[in-house]
This record gives sequence, C-alpha cells and structure tokens, in this order.
Amino acid sequence: MIQRGTVVVTSRSFGHGASDPGADLTASGLEVTRGPADHDPGALAPLLGSAVAWIAGSGPVTEEHLRLAPDLQIVARYGTGVDAVDLDAARRRRIVVTNTPEANADAVAEHTVALMLACLRHIVTADRHVRDGEWPAVRGRELGASTVGVVGFGAVGRRVAGLVEGFGATVVAHDPFADMTGVEALALDELLARADVVSLHRPPGPAPVIDAAALERMPDGAVLVNTARASLLDEDAVAAALDGGRLGAVGADVLRGVDDPDAPAAGDGPSPLLTAPRTVLTPHCAAQTDQAIDRMGAAAVAEVIRVIVDRTTPLNRVA
Repeated sequence: MIQRGTVVVTSRSFGHGASDPGADLTASGLEVTRGPADHDPGALAPLLGSAVAWIAGSGPVTEEHLRLAPDLQIVARYGTGVDAVDLDAARRRRIVVTNTPEANADAVAEHTVALMLACLRHIVTADRHVRDGEWPAVRGRELGASTVGVVGFGAVGRRVAGLVEGFGATVVAHDPFADMTGVEALALDELLARADVVSLHRPPGPAPVIDAAALERMPDGAVLVNTARASLLDEDAVAAALDGGRLGAVGADVLRGVDDPDAPAAGDGPSPLLTAPRTVLTPHCAAQTDQAIDRMGAAAVAEVIRVIVDRTTPLNRVA
C-alpha cells in the first residue's frame, strides 16, 4: 500500500461513536496520529511537522499552527463553526479548509428544544425539590402555546423550527441571508418583542446579539436559549435581567470563558450565568450524540481522502 502521509486528529470525540472513521484513513494509506484537543502549539509541533492533513477540533487553528506544518494540505474542521480557524492564513498557504455542515444539526436542534422545555417547565428546579423531599406545584408554560423566535435560520435553526412546530408553537425567524419560506421573517427588534422563547443559531459577530438594549425589547418572562456561541450574549446584562426578574429563564450550552470545552478559561472571569437564577446550563455537549459523532467523523475523513488521495475538490470547502 502506498503511504500517503500522516493525518493529525485533535478532535476529542473523533472515533468515539459507533463507527471507526480512522479505519477509512488507514485503508487509504494514511497514518493517523492523535494530538491534544486544546491545540497547544508546543505539543502539536512534532505532529504537524510531518502532517499532510489535520482533522481539527474546536480549538484555535492559527497562523502559528500552520507555520509548523510545511506539508499540510487540508484542515478538515470536525464540526460546523470555523470562527476559530485563521482562514486568511490558510489561504495564503494554499491550505484547504473544510467543515462538516449539517452533520450535527439534528443533535444540536434536539438539545436546543430540550433546553427550551427544561426552562419552560422548570425541570432542574423541580428535580431539586424532589431530592429535598419537597413536592410543590411547580407551574410552567407549554412550548406549544409559545411563539419561538429563531435567530439564524441555517441548518440548526431550520430543524429547531420544525421541531417546535411539531409541538404547536408559532415560529418567527430572523436571518438576512437565509431562505425562510414558510416561516415569518422579522427584523431582529420585532422578533425580540414578539417571541416568548428566543433561540440563537447564528455565527458570532463583532458585538453580542443579546445585550441590555435587546433584553429591554423582550417581553417579561421570556426564555432565552443559546447553543451557538457564548459571544452572542452580553452575559453580564443577561445575568442582571435574570436577577431583576425580567427574564424568565436562560438555557445555555456555551458560556463565557468555557465557550469551547477544549479551551482554557478566558481572562474575563467566570460566567455570571453560573450563579444567576433560573438557568439551565450544559457543557457544550449539544453536538455530542453517537449519531452526530459518526456523521462528523465520516464527513471530515471523506474530505481528507478527497484532497489527499483522490485529488478532487472537497464538498464543503470554506477556504
């Protein structure tokens, strides 16, 4: 078998589903080696030095990393977001960058709805009451009676819309770049004013989507769910709205300082949502299902094989 080079894998969950995507790389004549999930440059240097491909987790992929990899031809991002990848540096070095769009969309959408239900029905609080030997009448609200505002109508946002419509909810959406056929499209300010539940599914930008001004537009008791990026929220303003009682609840799979489970804590200090009332928090695990892991692994491996072995155009190129 022709030896075609080394593939460095730094995604923590790669190959931990029901299938073995690494076997497809090996069968194609590629050697697979694992690297640190935090993408520490010092630890990665000896691995990237001989790598032709990198299946990268959600940690940063910087110009410094790419300088360490003179033979690198592709960074196959294991997941959808590429905001942690220096795309300009990759283009300058003629390194292909791909992602795995929609591979984890079902998993993230289901987790999003789980957070909505947990917030609306006070599941965490009710669980604590029972464990304390208490049986209060915990009154919640029905998702089917709610208007759900979906901010960002890509693969995940569309699936969330379909799921909550199955409950009977009314869906409105905001996304200037998406086709929202069948869903009422609103300006962001109007969506915030109308929605009982606001769910965030857009890429990060230069400023938070939900800040103090946005919170003032939302109805009292509204629920906010974020399974996208922590930077979409001004968490200090959100925590203040929870403390003051204006915001009904927050469900978040991402937090400031721990937006990515493989990344060290940021310098901003711990997220104020950790101690705010009426929060349901999960550790960036929305995409972590056996099925999503298998799909992401297979999609990333297929892109590596297309570029390194078949010398064809990747399907999901972003740079």
